[in-house]
Amino acid sequence: MNTKIVIRSLILFLICIVKTNAQGVLTIEDALKTALENNYDIKIAANNLKVNQTNNTIGNAGMLPTLTANVVDNNNIQNLSQIRLDGTENSLNNAKNNSLNYGVSLGWTIFDGMSMFAKREQFQELQKLGESQLKLSILTKIADVYATYFDLVQQQQQLAALDSTLVISNQRLTLAQNRFSIGKASKLEVLNAQVDLNTDKVTLLKQKELFANTKILLNQILARDTKIDFQVSTIFNVDAHLKLDELSNLAQKQNPQLQAQIINKRVAELQLKQVKATRYPTIRVNTAYNFSETESSLGFVTQSSSRGFNYGLSASLNLFDGFAQHRNEKIANLAIENAKLQIEQQNLNLETQLATAYQTYLTNLELIKLEETNQAIAKQNLAITLDKFHIGTITTLEFRTAQLNFVNATVRYTNAQFQAKLSEIALKELAGNMSF
Repeated sequence: MNTKIVIRSLILFLICIVKTNAQGVLTIEDALKTALENNYDIKIAANNLKVNQTNNTIGNAGMLPTLTANVVDNNNIQNLSQIRLDGTENSLNNAKNNSLNYGVSLGWTIFDGMSMFAKREQFQELQKLGESQLKLSILTKIADVYATYFDLVQQQQQLAALDSTLVISNQRLTLAQNRFSIGKASKLEVLNAQVDLNTDKVTLLKQKELFANTKILLNQILARDTKIDFQVSTIFNVDAHLKLDELSNLAQKQNPQLQAQIINKRVAELQLKQVKATRYPTIRVNTAYNFSETESSLGFVTQSSSRGFNYGLSASLNLFDGFAQHRNEKIANLAIENAKLQIEQQNLNLETQLATAYQTYLTNLELIKLEETNQAIAKQNLAITLDKFHIGTITTLEFRTAQLNFVNATVRYTNAQFQAKLSEIALKELAGNMSF
């Protein structure tokens, strides 16, 4: 290969290294950690889980007594007139009367058909549901980070290929101009070289735009300033050892959407228990210590006061409610039936998604091997063609074809790696096993 091309390529490579060091390399591990700390969807899901954890108490289930302090102060001013049994009559205008009652009362439901225990267990299941939803948010964001990050890796490799071909196109234009100046080439060759160089510049410019926009997207996913610049790794690490049976077993245990459907079924069953509990009596013990003071401007008693301890037991049983009990139980049973159907549907969807994603994964692994071979051949072909072009034994059209073949082969190879990585991410996300 021409010495000038080698020197210019080396200079370009060194410039890339300097830029990379100045901007700093964002590793996939750092990107994932940042997303887990900052992402808004994850924070919202975490707060929703805290709500479920806060609700999961025995007091909220109705197992604890209630203690209430009461104060009632009534005052009135009236014009009163009284006729007693002996015929005497008393009257008073603007008579003042007041009563003051205060105290503390304690109530405790000691039996409600076991509804409180079913409600307590329901709160526990809802907490598990919140945990499953948080896991789903985390898995989704991890998958988004992986996909966007390795999209940048792919684009960065394509930029490198376009940079190298731009160097070659510049060299080709210089060579064409030199040939034209000594009369060994026509003006047409110079013009064609200039057009091809401009085309390469346009392609590179568009690729840089896409690369910059994808960086902004990744910053958004990481919930940080979208203006932060960074570099990414240049290496694709595709896990080529995934097994469908192992993924299916993991999905049955860890897939958050399937787990959520199972929890929803359990919640529906506990709701039926609470509905059936209303068939039984509700028994409640009550006690209180009250103070009472009254004053009256007219009457047999002008002032009185009392204090004392009250206690008792109350029980209630629904005898007939217009068949609401039967209707509510029927609705609760239908909710359980729907939950069962949703579990079956989710299982089928999960098996289908795993099977299709795994087939795509296998295909992409084969494409990586093929495209890697094609790129190596295209690179070798370009080197040979470039040598022949310098000694004038090959046409510019043949040279341009070899140049485009190398660029296209590189793009296909990086895209094959990216698609294989996406397949790997999709399989691990379905299996609920996006560890890093």
